[in-house]
Amino acid sequence: MQIVVLDGYSVNPGDLDWSPLKKLGTLSVYDRTHPSMVAQRLRGADAVLINKVRMTREVLMNARQLKFIGELATGYDNIDLNAARERGITVCNVPAYSTEAVAQLTIAMLLDLTQRASSLDRLVHQGNWTASPDFCYWDKAPILLDGMTFGVIGTGRIGCRVAKIAQALGMRVIGYSRNGNASFCGEQTSFAEVLARSDVLSLHCPATAETIGMIRSDTIAKMKDGAILINTARGSLINEYDVAAALQSGKLSAFAADVVSTEPISKSNPLLMAPNCLLTPHYAWSPVPTRQKLIDISVANLTAFLNGTPIHVVS
Repeated sequence: MQIVVLDGYSVNPGDLDWSPLKKLGTLSVYDRTHPSMVAQRLRGADAVLINKVRMTREVLMNARQLKFIGELATGYDNIDLNAARERGITVCNVPAYSTEAVAQLTIAMLLDLTQRASSLDRLVHQGNWTASPDFCYWDKAPILLDGMTFGVIGTGRIGCRVAKIAQALGMRVIGYSRNGNASFCGEQTSFAEVLARSDVLSLHCPATAETIGMIRSDTIAKMKDGAILINTARGSLINEYDVAAALQSGKLSAFAADVVSTEPISKSNPLLMAPNCLLTPHYAWSPVPTRQKLIDISVANLTAFLNGTPIHVVS
């Protein structure tokens, strides 16, 4: 069994161990793989593990020995599933490994936007408080979340976890998901209602034909004036130009995202110049225990496949 990891650095920059995979076959780990090198590195491979490398139709049709693709993530929109099915390649992902980590960052972003702790820290270090004639100082009052409405689009595991934390902060929780979820702690309602009623709107759904571009000028117009928008799901869920325009006009009071349409972020991304915009570099999933769990489940996926009882199969 020839096993290849094509972009291992993002999952394991050196603080974890690939040795469990070595027990399953001959292992080759590449930190990064340029698209032009994917086909070459898949020659002779029986199994490949990827995080963001794209498995296109052309790549899959030419990887004649490939039998297994392990997605080192939950989302698998970087894999041409139709081509994988045609080739009889089993594709497995890693569900639910980052629920707590993504929920934690979502709430951290919300608290940073409303309490402005990092912004005030900079002002204190710049001497603004020292120069203040008063015993306390702020340039803009914090926002009290208690009593506000927290809306969730996508009430899966992460959406449910975030909702519980928001509820613990005293917020009224509402949510929308195409299929609903009995585990959701708040009121489940329509997409239109969540847009209209939310003081804070948090996105937690996958990128599908239905959800890509779902937050755009016409849906933003249906939101409350001054609402806060948070996206820790997929960058393609929003129209970045429309969100930037809404921040400029004040329709949205603030926006936070751990994901953007093109990653790493392009210099021309309009969000970089938008006011009240908090951006982090797609790192919500990166705590060491979370990445260790990701590797452990990926090893279990490949082990189950080799035993003829595949798990977490998406194609």
